[in-house]
Amino acid sequence: MPKKLKRALLLLVAAAVLPASLYGCTGGTEPSASPTTTAQSGEPSYGGSVTVGIAQELDSLDPHRAVSAGVGEVLFNVFEGLVKASSDGEVREAVASDYQISEDGLTYTFTLREGITFHNGDPVTVEDVVYSLERCAGSENDGTALITAFSNVTQVRAVDERHVEITLAQPSLEFLYALTAAIIPAGSGDTIAQTPVGTGPFQFVSYAPQDSLVIQRYEGYWGQRPYLDEVRFRIITNSDTLVMSLQSGALDMAIHVPTTQITQLEGRFQVVEDTMKLVQALYLNNDVAPFDDVRVRQALCYAIDVGQIIEFVGDGAGVPVGTSMYPAFEKYHMEELAEAYPTDQERARQLLAEAGYPDGFTMEITVPSNYTQHVQTAELIAEQLSQVGITANLVPVDWSTWVNQVYEGRQFQSTVCGVAASDMTAREMVIRYVSDYEDNFINFQDEGYDQAVTQAGSTLDEQEQEQLYKQALTILSEQAASVWLQDLCDLTVLGPGLDGLELYRTYVLDMSTIYYSA
Repeated sequence: MPKKLKRALLLLVAAAVLPASLYGCTGGTEPSASPTTTAQSGEPSYGGSVTVGIAQELDSLDPHRAVSAGVGEVLFNVFEGLVKASSDGEVREAVASDYQISEDGLTYTFTLREGITFHNGDPVTVEDVVYSLERCAGSENDGTALITAFSNVTQVRAVDERHVEITLAQPSLEFLYALTAAIIPAGSGDTIAQTPVGTGPFQFVSYAPQDSLVIQRYEGYWGQRPYLDEVRFRIITNSDTLVMSLQSGALDMAIHVPTTQITQLEGRFQVVEDTMKLVQALYLNNDVAPFDDVRVRQALCYAIDVGQIIEFVGDGAGVPVGTSMYPAFEKYHMEELAEAYPTDQERARQLLAEAGYPDGFTMEITVPSNYTQHVQTAELIAEQLSQVGITANLVPVDWSTWVNQVYEGRQFQSTVCGVAASDMTAREMVIRYVSDYEDNFINFQDEGYDQAVTQAGSTLDEQEQEQLYKQALTILSEQAASVWLQDLCDLTVLGPGLDGLELYRTYVLDMSTIYYSA
């Protein structure tokens, strides 16, 4: 494919996947510092270390097997793919210095960057790239792709010492974004989770489960040199402890700080506001009674007041979603679906009676206890559901239990959590509800939905894909597959002297741009 045409396709995909505008918590277009704080200023200086508070335990340091978006958020600093995410919503070359896409969209040929090395000092070879991509496609997982988009890959081969060719079964507007998948040393699949070795701006130093992850600047990095010498991610699952650690100076920075606690940090800290780029919902197990009845699911949608949740949990900051697509995917986000179920307790009671539950029922909401926003949301949902005769009991669990029991084991009735697109594509937000999809943890089943998502994945017509995705999202809403709530407000707190935070259109935290002002 000629360079000009290749660039045009990249821009087309970027426009289809992630928009040019960046949504703030209230639906605006620009990120902002809190009006009660003063943004830092001054020339960047090299050196120093930063301790960052994160709320989530790390389920795995294997970049191909990690489940939670929070892991990818951190490992973005350690690993890189042939391409990597850029803050403007596109991708840029990383391990690869260039690429070509065939006219039929089925063959991708990548040129490896010269002189690029892994953190152990070894040069990145074509064998490393082939191994990594084949592993993503399922070579070490009984043929089941570790990354969904790679199920479309039929062959990965080394053309020569600097070129790798990937062949797809079907053309895809979004496959390029899947190639942000980490390149790791050949044969390292059994050890990569214990000793992560990548090509990113920071290299792994140590990990203490449930405590901390330490990374340091990689002096042999091929790209722009990071400012900081070292970053320590401290795992603090209690939000009160997180805030107190900021106040005491034990933390220099924290991410995903609850909106309701930000007043405790006013004046001394820079607070940067954005959205989390995820869909928070009361996710319902469609395979478990009473949620196997669409009338019950719809009743919950009418009983739950999303506006009240946004007001209570985020002090009014947050964007209602109405379905499984957050606003950063502007092309596919359907604002009208957020109004599909206006709060109507009488309608909720009527649907419950029709489904055989005139006196309501008792249910459980399993919630990851390390996320204050999810716990607060679940508490308010329980209160709202009580108004229509439903008794909702909260079951708080730690993050690893949530992953094992709810997400992987599907042993739950309902749960409050957030789901994000780790590979930057809108497709990831819809394919997870296809009937036979491995990560369809809510057990949603709908033939029309499956057909729409399948067709959308194989078309190279941008407008057709948009309409098919919207058709699928409408089915999710009509079938009330879950109670879709909001894209949560996201607050990042930086201590005195820190600056350089760069906001992305996807769920990453780029520490390479953070610096202390001179």
